[in-house]
Amino acid sequence: MTSRARHTTTAPDPGPSGSGRHRVASTLAVQVGRRRILAYLVAAPVLAVATRITIDAAAPDTASAAVPSGPSVEELFDIADAIILAGAPTMPLVTLEIGLDGVARLEVPRAESGQGITTALAMILAEELDLPVGSVQVTCADARPELLFNQLTAGSASVRAFYDPLRVLAATARARMVAAAALRWGVPATGLSTADGTVVAPDGRTADYGSLTAEAARTSLGEITVTPKPESEHRVVGTPVRRADGFDIVTGRKKFTMDLDVPGATPTLLRRPPTMNGTVEELLNRAEVEAMPGVLGVVVLPSGVAVAAETFEQARAAADVVDARYGAGPVPDESNETIMAKLRAAVPPLLAPDLGSLPLGATTIDAEFEWPAACHAPLETECAVADVRADRAEVWSGFQAPIVAQQTIAIELGLPQDRVTAHVVPSGGAFGRRVFFEAAIEAAKVSQALERPIKLMWPRVDDMRHGRVRPPNFHRLRATVAAGQVLTFEQRVAGVSTDYRHGLGEILTATATALPEGSRQAVGNDAFGQAVFLTMVASPYNFGVYTKNQFDVNLGMPTASYRSVPCQTARGSEEIMVDEVAAALGRDPVEFRLEFLKEERAKAVVRAVAEAGDWGRSLPDGVAQGVGYHMESRAHTAALIELDARDPEHPVVTRAVIAVDVARTVNPLGLEAQMLGCLAEAISLTLTAGLHIENGLPLEGSYSQYHFVRQRDYPADVQVIIMPDNDGRLGGAGEVGMAAPTGAIANAFTKATGIKARTFPLNFPVDFTPFAPGVLPPPAFV
Repeated sequence: MTSRARHTTTAPDPGPSGSGRHRVASTLAVQVGRRRILAYLVAAPVLAVATRITIDAAAPDTASAAVPSGPSVEELFDIADAIILAGAPTMPLVTLEIGLDGVARLEVPRAESGQGITTALAMILAEELDLPVGSVQVTCADARPELLFNQLTAGSASVRAFYDPLRVLAATARARMVAAAALRWGVPATGLSTADGTVVAPDGRTADYGSLTAEAARTSLGEITVTPKPESEHRVVGTPVRRADGFDIVTGRKKFTMDLDVPGATPTLLRRPPTMNGTVEELLNRAEVEAMPGVLGVVVLPSGVAVAAETFEQARAAADVVDARYGAGPVPDESNETIMAKLRAAVPPLLAPDLGSLPLGATTIDAEFEWPAACHAPLETECAVADVRADRAEVWSGFQAPIVAQQTIAIELGLPQDRVTAHVVPSGGAFGRRVFFEAAIEAAKVSQALERPIKLMWPRVDDMRHGRVRPPNFHRLRATVAAGQVLTFEQRVAGVSTDYRHGLGEILTATATALPEGSRQAVGNDAFGQAVFLTMVASPYNFGVYTKNQFDVNLGMPTASYRSVPCQTARGSEEIMVDEVAAALGRDPVEFRLEFLKEERAKAVVRAVAEAGDWGRSLPDGVAQGVGYHMESRAHTAALIELDARDPEHPVVTRAVIAVDVARTVNPLGLEAQMLGCLAEAISLTLTAGLHIENGLPLEGSYSQYHFVRQRDYPADVQVIIMPDNDGRLGGAGEVGMAAPTGAIANAFTKATGIKARTFPLNFPVDFTPFAPGVLPPPAFV
């Protein structure tokens, strides 16, 4: 039995800007049921947010000495704004529960994949509830299709989306606890206070939340007006808090998908075609495979031959004897070289004329950059557990977009959507890869065919060779300078189309991005891609006429967004170009940025790293400093890198200073961890990590072959500077740390060696013997 009552909750608007200072108009409903003792629903400040975005973005700081540039699309409206606004109408369906045990529980419609959002959101709730953080539990919600557009983990948007709504939600819950205690004691609520999950009266009486929750849920409490705490009074938000799941992770107690104990779930692997996105046309030796030790079933799927066995090793051994006839897939003859040639050809001529060097000092500076495909390479490979029965199905996986996963799996199985449950399991890394869910579809189809639960895993070799990749991309840039100013700056980017057919995480936009019917990565998808490019890639300098364009090349490769999506390569390339423009004007790279950056917050992070990193200090020959800046998701970062390139074939980052400004820090430890992770990604993708595609298949098939940064390659000297809170709009932290160190590393390399960085990663040999296509190598225990 559930009863509902609606109340109005308001909070004052104390200032003109700042994400925590929106005027909040929210509705509250109370639910009382058998399991839910007290639950609150919350609405988001939709109109106020949208209005502020326009006002703030229209008046950026400008550098008076530079030729001003107009605001870019990203300054007006970024990808996270789109995600937040799309999800706002259903935010009232997000529920906070407080049980008889006094514990607050929230099932957040986002995925935890190591970024620490469950800890950060628990801190926000704890702050407003006056509860210890340990008494707040935030877990990942199953797919909830009623949360239309509001269950996509992407765009560094999670904290931005939930910061204000959760503050109002928790403040409302706390106010009702106070009202319930006042009613119990017959005293005015205004004289009561809260601390550590307890309401305290002036005479010393106390009542814990657990004992009050039923009374607090009564509709007779009537209308209650609440005001979230002023941020100046925060005691939890802004303090370093260790991750709630950290101990379980390091002790192996945390349960990831493959750790789930689903009764009867059968280990399953696939033998896949020898090329990316190839298909299985015919299995030629079914009887031989089925006769292998431990084999319990064989199912032919379009993506491979699935073998279910008593153990994963038996499944691997049987998969390796599969003899099948395969379809070639869309790129059977492509290589890195042929792909890059297509991308080069796709870039139209630049608009500004090539002036060369004219007598009056006007000149153009050109540069081109190449970035190959890259693997997301999360520690946990793609995997899923599925239990499909005749009339229902349950699927477990690390879904970043569980609603569209549920809807798609239902279609694949021929079941009504409401008969499919998609459980979101915390994952060991995602980085954009898990917005797609091929493993879950495969597991569900095998389970349906064999009529038994299935535990399906992609081995590392499949994850790297057949998983989705960061699209390879090519950049052409030209700057026109005269009289010490930048008059024009153009950037043309051609990339293999990024697959955005997950849409906003549900079937409507997913279908729209796949139109026309039957076409892959076609019109709708590329239009979506253009929107993503324009709402993510900043143009942070006053460079006069400032244009950036992206051109998609549809090859049919399996692609997906990669952390920072277009920004790491686009803005990283631009930061390299900025150094070259500064050099052409005879300017110091730091001073040049300080003069030409638009925003004061941007200049502040550059100053911070220059000062902390002792910019310009004397270093040995072959060792140099580089600097880079980036803005993304309303956050600002700068990086100062010291690089030892005395062996130019094996440059090593020896020191890094990172400054980050997200306007308001929820958990400094979490923010620092995000910057450390982004630095690892930037070092990897700039120096060593990429995929060699030959004959339509990546050569890399293991961590030993894919040269992601190792601990020994990570600088021992890393300093992360978190800028003081300010009145800027709240920024996202998940991706903003990628591009600044990318540019800084490349700039340090050029300074140390005199070699202009153009093709990445800088150290990219095939120094291994690739596995034969299709083979699943045995596990390597080292």
